[in-house]
Amino acid sequence: MSRKSRKALIGITTYGRLEALPFSLPSVYIDAVRAAGGTPILLPPGETDPSVLLEPLDGLIIAGGGDISPVWYKGSNHPSIYSVDCDRDAFELQLANFALEHHQPVLGICRGLQILIVASGGTLIPHVPEVYGTSVLHRIDPEPGRRLPTEHMVKINEESLLADCVQNTHISVVSWHHQAVDKVPSGWRVVAHALEDGVIEAVEHEHHPWAIGVQWHPELSANDPNHQRIFQAFVQATHTKQSLLTA
Repeated sequence: MSRKSRKALIGITTYGRLEALPFSLPSVYIDAVRAAGGTPILLPPGETDPSVLLEPLDGLIIAGGGDISPVWYKGSNHPSIYSVDCDRDAFELQLANFALEHHQPVLGICRGLQILIVASGGTLIPHVPEVYGTSVLHRIDPEPGRRLPTEHMVKINEESLLADCVQNTHISVVSWHHQAVDKVPSGWRVVAHALEDGVIEAVEHEHHPWAIGVQWHPELSANDPNHQRIFQAFVQATHTKQSLLTA
């Protein structure tokens, strides 16, 4: 089967292996990619050469997870920072840089958006409530060590690739984060904010054919067409990339 005629191969990063725990990834990521017509390939941390993994693939999803170490963006530590995995950080930063440099379609989800920003020289807010307050909850912390997703509204810039994908400018999203973008690096532009408190909710690259990061979790809204369209547009972008390679 030629590369042009087969289903798109979509790499998805996984959680790291902390202590004796296995590499893992919530199944909803895999379900969303398959529903959009792609074939998911899981990418556990550990490889040191991103080209070995990404050259055979058509697109990259950088998944959610724990916090990025502040060391990578010259930030300060904060007591709310949790589940730092420097091996995963280094691995995903390499993948992000490769995808951006080689114009490979890339979708960053939650932590994945933050990886794209940090890889490009941007910085993060360590703890959203300390900057934006609590008028909007971007996750729920019912007790120490327990974190739950929550819903809120997002406004998308109508003059954006993301708005073209979603076919809407006001959507309800499921979020699960306490950090957010602070300094937006050169080459990226903000294309969505939380409707009530203004937290940056999505960015897209100004020169890359298809590089989008969303701070929420579209894979948790599989039955909402607004969110499934993000995955559909991403997979379609990988088919466009295939066509260019085989032309």
